[in-house]
Amino acid sequence: MQTLGEAAAPAQRRGLVLLAALVLVLAGVVLSLALGVREVALGESWRALTDPVVGNVDHAVIRGQRVPRTVIALLAGAALGLAGVLSQGITRNPLADPGLLGLNAGAALGIVVAATAFGVVTPIGAVWFAFAGAAIAAVSVFAIGHGRPIQLALAGATLTALLTPISNLILFRDVDALNQLRYWAVGALNGRDADAIVVLWPFIAVGAAVALFAAHRLNGLALGDDVAAALGQSVGRTRAIAGVAIICLAGAATALAGPIALVGLAVPHAARRLVGSDYRWIVPLCALLGPVMLLTADIVGRLIKADELEAGVVAAILGAPVLIAVARGRRVAGL
Repeated sequence: MQTLGEAAAPAQRRGLVLLAALVLVLAGVVLSLALGVREVALGESWRALTDPVVGNVDHAVIRGQRVPRTVIALLAGAALGLAGVLSQGITRNPLADPGLLGLNAGAALGIVVAATAFGVVTPIGAVWFAFAGAAIAAVSVFAIGHGRPIQLALAGATLTALLTPISNLILFRDVDALNQLRYWAVGALNGRDADAIVVLWPFIAVGAAVALFAAHRLNGLALGDDVAAALGQSVGRTRAIAGVAIICLAGAATALAGPIALVGLAVPHAARRLVGSDYRWIVPLCALLGPVMLLTADIVGRLIKADELEAGVVAAILGAPVLIAVARGRRVAGL
């Protein structure tokens, strides 16, 4: 018979994993503030935050550029990680994430249309177009895929392949919009100011709260719709609530940082490897590992190229091996 100590051991290990992930987030924040094309000592970075000196170039770089992009990495990374785990949970599809299901492409097309057709480039205006695009993409994918894992992945990949070149074609035909959105279009953390953060963080906070609330319900869905219904869970309501959260998270993340791919795919799989198949642990861990991955991508992009390589490009490179591993694997725990 399993003793109380033996039962508590897995929870303790999972708690340590969450603590380690939090430490990695804090380390990523420190490195993000200190590292870049212009090297700034850690002590000087701290002084820039606590006692800034007017006219000090290092302090201006930290406060004006690196602090906003670090906060964007935290918010967008958490949003993409949570959107990915919710997508995989409600579809029971290990290949589901906002990018592969077409939600990011739909949100991106919405923002491009907002900028080119209506001249809307402010975050508070563009985010509603992002939500609309993500929602239309989600409805289209689920209507085509009929809720089946393989069909959903194929429908999402097809929709992404269709919408992405349309967005690029529209954007490249409008020079003014292209100049305003050129960094955003490839998934970059620079080019956005504090106003975008102020406008968009509440949407991400609401989506994160819903994701944490729905975590235990995803455990029921993982057992199958019939079992979940037998346990008294409303399967349709759970999917609807999680779907709204996914649209909110994916739309806000895309409006904030652009159409960044594969973060929502890689992070949930890494979380399952670390804490098992219980979504009550997977969901909060994804909220931490998402920022870790995006901060890492941004820091690497700054260091490997003199004029910086966008975080979206590096994140795709980091996430590609995960996609290959999932494609070659036979079974994913919890799905």
